[in-house]
Amino acid sequence: MKLILAAVGRLKAGPERDLVARYEQRARAACRAIGLTGFEMREIEESRARRAEDRKAEEARALLALLPANARLVALDERGKAMGSEAFAADLGKTRDSGAGAYALLIGGPDGLDESLRARADLALAFGAMTWPHQIVRILAAEQAYRAITILAGHPYHRA
Repeated sequence: MKLILAAVGRLKAGPERDLVARYEQRARAACRAIGLTGFEMREIEESRARRAEDRKAEEARALLALLPANARLVALDERGKAMGSEAFAADLGKTRDSGAGAYALLIGGPDGLDESLRARADLALAFGAMTWPHQIVRILAAEQAYRAITILAGHPYHRA
């Protein structure tokens, strides 16, 4: 199973991109130990549609086009479920063990995720009730993906 972080918008060069790349590299190196085939970041351009509803719908279609049909979809949304790192790791492990082809963390654009994509998601996950900048959400998602891998591997990175 592949772990995918799919996001609307492109991260520009800078400390945010460097930090995401650091966690992405660590996750890739540790994936094999827990039976994952890889970890990758997939980005799409922000829609240029005039209306927010049209932008979100266009972005939802583009995000779905990046993903395998049998992926577990996890929408990152402030209205989602708050989950601890151990529970997130358990969900990742359960999905891996079910034979799913991918576990996809979805990050919307400035307008958020389209309701149709949020409704289609297997899980809506929140990093708290606050609204976070998309660059920070990517860092948090990449770090939590790496943390989940280390939890499943029994690595000491996670000291709960």
